[in-house]
Amino acid sequence: MKHLEIKKEGFIAIVSINRPDSMNALSIDVLKEFCSLQEYFRKDLETRVVIFTGEGENFSAGADLKEKAQLSSKLESWRNNFGKPAIKSILEIDQITIAAVNGYCLGGAACIASACDFRIASKKAVLGYPEINLGINLNWLGLPLAVRLIGPAKAKKMVIGGENENADTLLSWGFYDKVCEENVLIEEALSMAKLYASKAPMAAQMIKRSVNNIVYKNDESIMHMDYDQTLLTHGTRDRKEAITAFFEKREPDFEGD
Repeated sequence: MKHLEIKKEGFIAIVSINRPDSMNALSIDVLKEFCSLQEYFRKDLETRVVIFTGEGENFSAGADLKEKAQLSSKLESWRNNFGKPAIKSILEIDQITIAAVNGYCLGGAACIASACDFRIASKKAVLGYPEINLGINLNWLGLPLAVRLIGPAKAKKMVIGGENENADTLLSWGFYDKVCEENVLIEEALSMAKLYASKAPMAAQMIKRSVNNIVYKNDESIMHMDYDQTLLTHGTRDRKEAITAFFEKREPDFEGD
């Protein structure tokens, strides 16, 4: 893979988003590689736990807005929507998954973290869903994943409010399972991984699959139109104003159109 670096330590694999110069932004090519992970690890009979993290200072700044701005039409945007398939790929990985969140984890990156079985973050980690500030809804199955982790009121606060939250707050809300110092993040993630890697892998994976079926089975039927809703906002004036304001580094002036 070009943008995802996979390292293995015994029964544990570490998958790192490797675009540090762009804050590990989720380009179309990165998302395509995420889409292939479920099949990649299905063929890997040795790995029992997969850790996701980001190279450099950040987990990921989310979708690559510069790339999205270059998509010329709704049809092109629809054809290049690999976000939801990427999240489904992570959800359907047989092995136990852990997100080790460093630095910024925004938008689609927060969806990746929420799709993992467990989450550990450094004290300096900052996570949020800025889609509303860009004039669009949250898609990629991110909404039901957030609601399940932190409940409806806090999910609305994060997704409608569009503000970033610090690690201690998200730990208290139940989004994170553990928070640690930045310099020991991977060490702590490996320690967590070793616990689950020590268990009988077939039993662990069956339990994971059963829990996911109980919890996530209806998400696709409820959220089957989430990206259609995003495309609906694609041509609005508010969306264009949001993108212009983002690149001009100013607050957008929304008019409801």
